[in-house]
Formats: sequence, structure tokens, C-alpha cells
Amino acid sequence: MKKSNFKDFKISSKTLKAIEEMGFEEASPIQSEAIPYLLEGKDIIAQAQTGTGKTAAFAIPAIEKIDFSKKELQVLVLCPTRELVIQVTEEFRKLLKYHTGITAAAVYGGQEIGRQLRLLKQKPQIIIGTPGRTIDHLTRSSLKLDTVKIAALDEADEMLNMGFRDDIEKILKNVPIDRQTIMLSATMPDEILKLMKRYQKNPIKIDVTNQKINSPKIDQYYYEINEKSKPEALSRLIDFQNIKLGLVFCNTKSKVDYLVDVLKTRGYFAEGLHGDMSQTQREKVMNGFRRGSVEILAATDVAGRGIDVNNVEAVFNYDLPRDDEDYIHRIGRTGRAGKSGKAFTFIVGKEIFGLKRIEKTYGLKVFRQNIPTLDELDETRLNAYSIKIKKIINENSHSKYAGLVEKLMGYDFSALDIAAALLKISMDNENTGFDNNQNFSGVSSFTEKKFVRNRSGNNRNNYRDKRNNSFKGQNMKNKNFKKK
Repeated sequence: MKKSNFKDFKISSKTLKAIEEMGFEEASPIQSEAIPYLLEGKDIIAQAQTGTGKTAAFAIPAIEKIDFSKKELQVLVLCPTRELVIQVTEEFRKLLKYHTGITAAAVYGGQEIGRQLRLLKQKPQIIIGTPGRTIDHLTRSSLKLDTVKIAALDEADEMLNMGFRDDIEKILKNVPIDRQTIMLSATMPDEILKLMKRYQKNPIKIDVTNQKINSPKIDQYYYEINEKSKPEALSRLIDFQNIKLGLVFCNTKSKVDYLVDVLKTRGYFAEGLHGDMSQTQREKVMNGFRRGSVEILAATDVAGRGIDVNNVEAVFNYDLPRDDEDYIHRIGRTGRAGKSGKAFTFIVGKEIFGLKRIEKTYGLKVFRQNIPTLDELDETRLNAYSIKIKKIINENSHSKYAGLVEKLMGYDFSALDIAAALLKISMDNENTGFDNNQNFSGVSSFTEKKFVRNRSGNNRNNYRDKRNNSFKGQNMKNKNFKKK
């Protein structure tokens, strides 16, 4: 798929300057394909995953086509969730940095209606909203769509999955028929195609999903474990991988709440995100995650659709998603903005067949790994300590502790013994959060266990001996909870 320089497009110097400040060096595949058609006024239906730059793909041409001399609504963008509305609005505002006289406003449920009414009275040229709240403003006559030139449906498939079809159709029927209509979707179910035929004019079809799915920037791994071992496994992986900003997906809201409690007890700065939370709570959590004061964010799939943070180092599939497509949505939250990322998936029993189906469907390769042992965690930490110690010595910021070492050496202890003892104290404190009773070596592949059950005699015994020997020495000790 071709990539272009933004300077190749017929866009203003003000927009180009904003794009440069946002750190975009070249257009992504979806941007390269969509922007020229949209600048020409064509309708498009684009299939692209999250994290591919699709917001800018329609926001840039939309901004370029706005008549800034008119204080009237010209661009309407519909999104499935409040989080995505906020994200898209922020993207528009960044692109509008050097444009005077153009404003973008967000309308969504959970926010004070009076605030939104005041914003709408200022007649913004761009509105980004959820279908429900947009309908609410239409009913109140606080929003009129008769001047809209461009209507965009972002994540159209998710809006349909959430039951917004009637709202979408009602909204589009209130928009002038000569508008430009843009549909963006991660998948292309029949309902999307029906909407396309009804509300678009000879749309250009663009599909860049393969470019995103096969991206080598996301390393993917899976672990076969027991359900009850997931909290321990997650904690070990976070520490072993030295994750500073991670996103954990669970299939239920109750699982999110449970996991957040467990992680906080273990000393992690963790928060949850799901549909039962108020908008104020959700915004507070997301702001903390963007700033880095929240290290680990646990979320459901619906709540996670609006998460757009470029520095997410890893995504954890605490539960294998119920819908195969959600796997792609999830892992797309890492490896963004040209950065690399990692995706880790926990598999219980027969779920291995679901993962293999995802691999086959989307052309992925997810590698099997074992949960790190405490010895492996210690080795990782020792390497980190080595770097810290060298830095402290080079900066000569350890001199005030030299007296204590000299005093201990007076008791016939060597400097080597003292340093090793101090390291042991520190390492023991690091390990207090882990449960040594968790024996991950006892979890073998579901397909391997099936093989053992169906074999008899020496073959079964030889296989079991071989497996046991390969995991020898991985039994662990009891530990208390970790304090960071």
C-alpha cells in the first residue's frame, strides 16, 4: 500500500504546520488512500483498524473544505462512545491550531446538557457526537443539520452493534441530500453495506486492514494457564516486561472491578474503565492514564474503543475476546504512532482453538510462551539494578552512605558481602508481591493434554517424563503482597 508525504496533498500551510507539530512524518495507508478522494468531494467507505490514523484521514479534508467565513454547522461526525467523541474532538482541535474562526464541539451523554447548549449557541462549524445525544439535541431544536456539508460515521460497525441504527438513519435523513458522506469501519457486515447503498453516492471503497493487521511492530504472545492463576501471571508479566503503561482487556465489567482491586492490593497504580462508570469518573481515569499516573488500565471492549494513547507499551488480553474481531481492536491500542508494541493473551483450556481461528482468519502469528519464574524476574531486576548502580557511582551521589559501609567493614565484612546483602534485601522486597504456590509448569497445552489422554503405555509415560523434566525447578515459595 502506498504512502505519501502530506505536502503532496492540496492542503493549506496552516494544516500542514499543525500536522508537523503532531509528529506525523508521512501519511499512513488510510490517509494516503482517502484524503485525495475526500478533497475531491467523493463519498468513501473505508475499512481500517484503530491506530491507523483514520481520524486524521477524514478530519484533514473536512477542515480544508470548511468555509470559515460562515458561522454555521458544516461537518458532523458520529462516534459510538463518549471516549471516542472526546478523542476525535481533540484530534480536530490539534489540526485546527493555526486556523482562526473554525471551532469544533463535542456532544455526548453524561456531560451537563447546559454546557453543550451554550457551546451550540456559539455556532461551531464542526460537531462530533454520539448518536443518542445528537438525537437529543435535534429533539430540543438546539441542533439543526440543514447546513451540513460533510457527514462522517466513525466506527460505523460498532455503532450498529450498539443498536444505534435507527438513530443514525434519523440523523442522516435530517442532513441535506447533497452532502458528502464518509463511513469508516473496522469490519464490513451486511448492515454497513445496506447503509452505504441508502445514504452514499457511488462511494469509493478503501480497505487497508491487511496493512495494519500484518504490522510487524506488534509482537504477539499467548500463555496457557488456569483461570485462577491469571492475576499472578499478569503481575509477573508486568514486572518482567517492565511495563510502565499497559492496557488490560476483560470481557465483563465485574471482572474489570475485581482485577483493579487485585492489582491495587499488589501495589500497582491501576484503574478500571467500563460502562457503569459516570462520565466524570471515566474522564478522570483517562486523564490519569494519559499522564502516566495510572500505570495499568483495565477495560471492557466497549469502553476501550475510545482509548487513544500513543505510549501504550503492551495490551493484555486477560480474557480471550468473545468476538474474534475484538482481538484486532484490542491489540491495535499498542504499537501506535510509529512505536513498537506487545500483545499478551491468556488462554484457558479449549480457548486455544479460538486463538488458532483468529490467527488463521487474520493471518497473524501469536507465539506461545511460559509465564516467567521468580528466578527469571530476579535476573531481569539484577540487570536493572546494575544500570542504576553504575549511574549512581558515575554521578557520585552515593558518598553519604560510604561511612556505613566502612563501619560494617570494621566487623570484618568485605565490601562485596555488604553490597550483595543490600541487593538481597532489595530483591526480597521486590518479590513480596508474588505467590510461589502458583505453579505455571503444571499447565500444558490443551492439545498436548488431549494427546496424552489418547495415548497409552510407554508413549504416555515417556511424554509425561519429558514434560516434567522440562519444567523441573520451577516450583515456587509463598510471598506476601508487593509494595512498590
